[in-house]
Amino acid sequence: MPEDINYQEIKGISLEGRQKLEKQKPHSVGQASRISGVSPADISVLLIYLQTRNSKK
Repeated sequence: MPEDINYQEIKGISLEGRQKLEKQKPHSVGQASRISGVSPADISVLLIYLQTRNSKK
């Protein structure tokens, strides 16, 4: 997972999920999914964000 992700700009992630992701800065989606407070819906939004980000490059 890219290290320069600004979780604040990702619309649709819960406030708690955003805060936890910013604090922990997971290296993979798997790690992100195991963070307490990050919901499956947050992970789905994150996956969509990563796909659209990668397709723009």
